[in-house]
Amino acid sequence: MAICGRDRERIDDAAAEIGGACVPLVADVSDAAGGAAFVAAATEALGGIDILVTNAGGPPPGNFADTDVEAYPAALGLNLLSVVGMCKAAAPAMQSNGWGRIVAITSLAVRQPYPHLILSNTARAGATGFLKTMARELAGSGVTVNSVQPGLHRPDRVRQLYGDRMDDMLMGDPDDFGSIVAFLCSNHAQFVTGAQVHVDGGTYQALQ
Repeated sequence: MAICGRDRERIDDAAAEIGGACVPLVADVSDAAGGAAFVAAATEALGGIDILVTNAGGPPPGNFADTDVEAYPAALGLNLLSVVGMCKAAAPAMQSNGWGRIVAITSLAVRQPYPHLILSNTARAGATGFLKTMARELAGSGVTVNSVQPGLHRPDRVRQLYGDRMDDMLMGDPDDFGSIVAFLCSNHAQFVTGAQVHVDGGTYQALQ
């Protein structure tokens, strides 16, 4: 396993907590080139990639009126183009091997946009369209492509957005969320592709 982050100390600490043969890599996956570079470094370190899980923090909060057009390219780079870059770099080898798993961590905002998060809502919706299209094209190759849409869990990002209000909100356990991702990466999920799985404790209430 290889994981990445921009800060050497933090990524080393995370790898140590995971244990085993986890390889910490310093990489900035805030755009397509950075995403592709991480895949290349992980491939070199591990000898190949069978499973790719894409995940990145969200762009700054804001609404339509106070978010400048100039803010959108960076948000699209972080939450859309980085996913494209990683998938483009990783998928061909998976197809050649006849087996692979790609799981993207997006957001419940894809189904139900969050107030004051217009940049994240926009970019993650684009990533979902890309992943659904890719899943269709790779179906039957042994490579599955899915996304998982978390509701509110307990990472630092949620506390930054909601502060003390999160104490009164329905929050998920990140370990439980990880179990859903692990399932989609397993052989048991070999016939699940193109899915967008929302893991939100029932927050999303529409029928579709």
